[in-house]
Amino acid sequence: MSKSVFYHAGCPVCISAEHDIIELIGKENVDIVHFGEDASRISEAENAGVKSVPALVTPNGNVLHINFGASMEDVKA
Repeated sequence: MSKSVFYHAGCPVCISAEHDIIELIGKENVDIVHFGEDASRISEAENAGVKSVPALVTPNGNVLHINFGASMEDVKA
């Protein structure tokens, strides 16, 4: 993985975090995944270790959970 991946569910906390992540690391360095627009990537996030969103997965595979917005179970419901 050469880019970070930012997963979120579209809530206000997630959108705010998305803007901050883009400002911090640059849009070209992060793949933004909004589960409301692409639910097919939920299993990818879970396999990477994401337990709640918003979350950032670094190129090294570290999962950074940012403020508890929604559990993955909530996202799948």
